[in-house]
This record gives sequence, structure tokens and C-alpha cells, in this order.
Amino acid sequence: MLSGRRYRLALSEEQVQQCQMFGDICRAVWNTALDQRRQYVDRYMRGRDGEFCGYHLQARELAEAKTDESWLKAAPSHVLQQTLKDLDRSCRERGTFNVRWRAKNRWNPSLRFPAGTLITVEKVNRTWGRAKLPKLGWVKFRMSRAIGGAIRSATVSCKSGHWFVSFLVEDGQLTPEKHAKPDTAVGVDRGVAVAATTSDGAFHDREFTTEGEKARYRRLQHKLARQKKGTANRRTTLAAVNRISSRAVNRRADFCAFTANRLTARHGVVALEELRTAKMTASAKGTIDAPGTRVRQKSGLNRAILDKGWHRLELALRTAARRTGTRVELVDPAYTSITCYSCKHVDAKSRKSQAVFACTACGHTDHADVNAAKNILSAAGHAVPACGDLAGGRSTKQEPAGTREEVPHQPAPELVGIPRP
Repeated sequence: MLSGRRYRLALSEEQVQQCQMFGDICRAVWNTALDQRRQYVDRYMRGRDGEFCGYHLQARELAEAKTDESWLKAAPSHVLQQTLKDLDRSCRERGTFNVRWRAKNRWNPSLRFPAGTLITVEKVNRTWGRAKLPKLGWVKFRMSRAIGGAIRSATVSCKSGHWFVSFLVEDGQLTPEKHAKPDTAVGVDRGVAVAATTSDGAFHDREFTTEGEKARYRRLQHKLARQKKGTANRRTTLAAVNRISSRAVNRRADFCAFTANRLTARHGVVALEELRTAKMTASAKGTIDAPGTRVRQKSGLNRAILDKGWHRLELALRTAARRTGTRVELVDPAYTSITCYSCKHVDAKSRKSQAVFACTACGHTDHADVNAAKNILSAAGHAVPACGDLAGGRSTKQEPAGTREEVPHQPAPELVGIPRP
């Protein structure tokens, strides 16, 4: 099974400059090759003859260009070839004129070394390891976990001022034919108040930024809006903003991986709503001729959805399911939040508030998110365990205060997750 390993690099000043130079060369190759492809498409649309501009032609021209442009020789050949392959894939999948140029101020360098046989990794001590990469030499990284397999490729990237190396590893593991508990199933409802609520009554949630970080982020945003573009002060402020955002992204990824591993380890089937997050979080501004309505409310909803990491959780579940044999099933999300699980009556008035569900037909009451998770599990063709069997395990986090409302005649749900930092 192919899996990824990501480590933080500790590069010297010389190595940082070298990586940035490699990134600039890759960016120049990308932009030049994209311009060639656009010119070819333009000639083709105009009915003019011309040789097809694809990867093989551009790779051949790149090799010839190295004789005239000596600066191209500074970067590893495999890295430049991978840049052309990435461009070829993007043009085929998205269309040539939909692929964006790589500008220096909005593109983070990413260098992929595809030849695993040319990469050497050594463990220095308990904390550090080092890897030898073509034309970059030995680079030191913090060995937070074992490699655990044969290296197929490596990628060096920069994000928020920090450099990382990612290894694609063949770990020799196989996806189990069936789960250790094949008869277990759980439904998961994703929300903006609680990130994930399961049909067994467990709440998985975490705050990804502290109150102090939120206040500092707002101050930096106001400061950034008043600064002139292209100045050193603006770059410093933008770097501070990116550091806060990067910490939130890392916490969100950690939460999603933790939750996904827990759910897939305990259940043979995980049912989710088939949510198209990209379309759900599209802007509501509209156009000049047809302006949107309630733009501020929609913008706030978009931020809440993206903050909870709905799509990342789904990806984490699919990744974790490969190791446990869990099946991830998607169901139609229509009416799951306003349908009574007990009598299947559909009525929007049954949703009394964000947290309270009281059926107007049979009087059944439950936490609204738990009721929705049960409907999701039922829609996937699985029965909800009787007597409200809970997920098991020790409670490690309370439900957010904003969602705690009294639901009559119902026991308090078990709450699990990661404690706040």
C-alpha cells in the first residue's frame, strides 16, 4: 500500500536559497510551457497547422534549451520533467485556458524527486534524520515517525515560511478484505456547530483557534488592509497572518485524522451525507446585473463550513478506511435534518433549534444532530443499535456551550474528541 510521510525540514541558509532557486526555475518552466500550450490552442482554433504541443514535445525542447540557457542546468532534470507532467495533467483535466500562471508572490515552491532509488534516508538519532536528494545534498529533518517502507519519491515544499519533505512510501500493507467488526455501522452528521455527530450519540468537535489568536488575526487583518502592496511591512504582516492560519490548518488536519482513525477502527461501515462542499461554499455576491442577496450571512456560513473541515474529514475517513477495511458510504442528504427517525415524518417545524428535535407527529425527541446521524445510517441501509448504544471510550470533551439545550426525556449524550489546546 502506498502511503505518505511528511516531516519538517531544518535547512541551512544555503539550502533554503538553493530550494528557492529550484522553485523559481520550475515556475519559469511552468509559465513558458503554459504559454506554448495556449498559443497552440489558439492556432488550432484558428485552423492553422502546427505540431501538437504535449508533454513529449515540451520535454524534448526543454532538453535542447539547456544547451543555450545554462541556468536551467542548475535544477535537477527530474524535477523539471515533473513540472511539465503536472502541467500536462492540469491542462487535460481542467482545460488549457483554465490553468493559472504561477506568480512569485502567490505560489509556494514544490519540488518533486520521482526517482526513489536516488534518495537515501538515514536516522541520525531519536529526534533527527537526514535525506540525500539530487543536487540538494543531505537535508536534515525532524523524524517524528518511522519511514516504515521503501521510498518511491520525495517532495520538498514550503508553506508559511517552513520547509517540509514528504516521502511516498510502499509500506507492504494490504487493505483487509473485511473489517474486524464487520457488523458494526455508524452514521456521521457534519455540522457547523459540532464538526461531526455520530448516530451512537458521540460528539466530535474542537476549536482550531484560541480566542487570543482570533483577536490577533483580526488586528492583523485591519493592519494589512491599510498597508501598501509590495512593501516590506505588508510582507511581514502577511507572514504573521499566515502563521496563525497555518496553525489552524494543522490542528484541523490533526482533528480529522484522529476522528477518522477512531471511527474506522470501531466500525465496519461509516455512512456520510454526499455533501458537495465546494458548491455549498460558493460566493453569493452574484454579478453587477444580478447581485446576490444575504451575502454577509452566506459568507459567514461559508466560513463556518470551511472551518469545520467537512471535506477533509471525508478524505481522512477514506484514507483511514484503507487500513481497516471499513466501507465509507455516501447517502442523499435531502431532509435528513428534519425527518423523525422514529416515525419518518418530515416536517421543518420539528427542528425546534440547532440542538433540539421534537417530532410534531409522534412526539419523539432527540438531539437534532444525533437524529440526523441516525437518518443517515438508516438511509445507508443499516439499522441503528437498540437502547442507544454509545460508542464507548472515555469522554474527553464537552459539547460546545452554544449547542447545549435541554432535550426532554433524553439522557446526556457521550462526548468524545480532542481537548482544546
